[in-house]
Amino acid sequence: MNIYDKAHDLAKALKESKEVEEITSAMKLIETDPEAKKMLDDFRERQMEVQQRMMSGDMPAQEEMEKMEKMFEVLSLNLNIRRLFDAERRLAMIIEDVNKIIADSLQHLYGSSL
Repeated sequence: MNIYDKAHDLAKALKESKEVEEITSAMKLIETDPEAKKMLDDFRERQMEVQQRMMSGDMPAQEEMEKMEKMFEVLSLNLNIRRLFDAERRLAMIIEDVNKIIADSLQHLYGSSL
């Protein structure tokens, strides 16, 4: 059994998943709505900035986090953006589950610390 072949099989399965199809479909619909696309792009840019700051140890102020939450809520009122967010959340859950399955399979090597 070649682990890399299995990894490529998994990558192919993810690409062909219902969740990725949903993300692609929602993105196509958002692309046709310039206002929704701009709002989503602005949100993603802010989200990236906050995440980069957090990774460098600079925790954002409570007000900034609340503002991001409000932006998320407003964006979620758009059905296509909500559909995108839901599909992204489901895909992230799948990836998290796969990571856990892999980590659990190696747990015997390191004890229960994984």
